[in-house]
Amino acid sequence: MTTVTVILRRDEVLSRVGISQATLYRWMKTQGFPRPKKLGPRAVGWVKFEVDAWLDSRERVLSEGE
Repeated sequence: MTTVTVILRRDEVLSRVGISQATLYRWMKTQGFPRPKKLGPRAVGWVKFEVDAWLDSRERVLSEGE
């Protein structure tokens, strides 16, 4: 059985998370947001599973704080 790795491009990540590009890159530096993978000389993308896992962990932390 093979596993398919889904890659999200920057615009998809921004709309999925609901943040600006500046916030995305700030979160990569300060909040542990997943780093993109190099797809080619001028293209990067984020692994969907990594983005989803990061969002899930953030939601857990926020819900535990309530």
